[in-house]
Amino acid sequence: MSRAIAIIQARMTSTRLPGKSLLPLAGIPILEHVVRRAQRIPGIECVWVATTNDGSEAPLVDLCLRLGVAFHRGSVEDVLSRYAEVTLNDKADIIMRITADCPFIDPEISQRVLETFARAEGRLSYVSNTLERTYPRGLDVEVFSQQALQTAHREATDPLDREHVTRFFYTHRECFPMGQVTDMSDHSHLRWTVDTSEDYQLARELYDKLYSLKPFFSYKDVLNILTRFPELAQINAQVAQKAEV
Repeated sequence: MSRAIAIIQARMTSTRLPGKSLLPLAGIPILEHVVRRAQRIPGIECVWVATTNDGSEAPLVDLCLRLGVAFHRGSVEDVLSRYAEVTLNDKADIIMRITADCPFIDPEISQRVLETFARAEGRLSYVSNTLERTYPRGLDVEVFSQQALQTAHREATDPLDREHVTRFFYTHRECFPMGQVTDMSDHSHLRWTVDTSEDYQLARELYDKLYSLKPFFSYKDVLNILTRFPELAQINAQVAQKAEV
C-alpha cells in the first residue's frame, strides 16, 4: 500500500505578515488549526511541519512539540530540499503539500485531490486544485509522487525552483503528467489565505462566527457565512496576490 503524508511548510519570517503562523484565531495559533485540519484528511497517514533551521523558528518547533506533530528543520531558501528530506526520512510514496497560512483548508476537498491522484495509478505525477482555480485561494492542495519530488530535487538548479516546491513540475510539464480537481461553482475570486493584515482580519471574523459552533467547519460553512454577511468578503478584496512564479 502507498503511504501518503502531508507536509505543511511554515516559517516565522513572512515578508508581508511576519509571524503569521502563530497568530491566533479563536485563541488558537493558525498553524495549529492547519495541523489539526490536515490530520483529518482521509488517506493521510502522517502530518509533518517543514520549517527552517533559522533561530527565529523556535516557537514553531515548540508548537510542534506541544502538539506531538512530526517536524523537520531545513534550509531557509531551499524549500524543495526540505520536502525531499522529509519524504526520505518518512519513506512516503505520496506527498500532499499544504502551506501554514491556510487555516481554512478543507479535509474533504483535500481528500478529493488525493483520491484523484491515487485513481490515476501512476499515470499522473501531480494533481492539484489550483491548475484551473475554482476554489477560494487558501484551500490550495497539491499532491505529487515521491519519484517526481526526488527528480525535481535532483535536477532543479534555478533558485526559484528550489524556493517554490512545485515550480519545477510546471516548467517541465512534458515530464510530469498533471491532473486537476475543480468545483462545480467558481469561487476563485475569494481569498481565504492569511498573508496580510486584511487577510488576518477576515480570518478572525470568520473564525469568531464559526469556530465555537463547529470547530472543523467546512468550505460550504464559510460560503454560507459570506452569503449572510457579504460585507466580510470586502475586507481583503483589494489585496493583490503575490506574483505567481
